[in-house]
Amino acid sequence: MARTSFKLGRSSNPNMSREDLNALVAKKAYELYEKRGRKSGHAMQDWLEAEKIIRGKLSK
Repeated sequence: MARTSFKLGRSSNPNMSREDLNALVAKKAYELYEKRGRKSGHAMQDWLEAEKIIRGKLSK
């Protein structure tokens, strides 16, 4: 299994493009999907949770 974790530090660009933000959210959503055992049917839930996590990390 490939490692999909990532860290955002203070050096993260606050003016990140929407495409870059979406890429980070997609990566985190996939990580959540894998963590749940790759069970389908929760894509929207994973995406929203990933978005919440990424936006929280970017606001620090």
